Amino acid sequence: MNKFISLLLVTVILAACANKNDVGYKNDANSQNNKPITVQDSNIQSVKRKSGQQISKHLVELTTSVPDVKDATAVVIGKYAFVGIDIDADVERSQVGSIKYSVAEALQHDPYGAEAIVIADPDLFARLKEISKDIQRGEPVQGIMNELSDISGRLMPEIPKSLKQTDPENAPDEPKKKMNKGKEKQLKEEQKDQTYDKID
Repeated sequence: MNKFISLLLVTVILAACANKNDVGYKNDANSQNNKPITVQDSNIQSVKRKSGQQISKHLVELTTSVPDVKDATAVVIGKYAFVGIDIDADVERSQVGSIKYSVAEALQHDPYGAEAIVIADPDLFARLKEISKDIQRGEPVQGIMNELSDISGRLMPEIPKSLKQTDPENAPDEPKKKMNKGKEKQLKEEQKDQTYDKID
């Protein structure tokens, strides 16, 4: 038994140390191109790495190119960005939402703006402008992060990445089926009983 285990162990070690020739290379003697076989990615996007300030400038230029946007400011933290827009004074309030949506669409197709939060509120725009100046002056990051979290908590943003194209073909033909009257009555009674149990 001991010899069998020793023989098995030696066989496994020799098999593990064996030189395997099939590793994805063309090992033909006549082959001039002995490179590994790799998978080609057909959707390569070369994105140059930029600093947060360079990305902010780029997003501001992109945003101000949208009609009716008078001024813009951007604050970039990692892969996320806050983009504040100042809209022309002669634009009606009812058009602000569509302008925000246009800005979000413009940012959606940009690799740096896909995760941007678009803000059209004048007060928040002023706060973002101050935060941008604080960053340029080298203020502490913790205070800036607290300010940005307050801003993001105050609003329901238009985020470019989450814009979805509606497809009427995928819409349901009929509304969802309702519960029959008997089951609905039974459910209400159970809920009523459970409510009274919690009160006592």
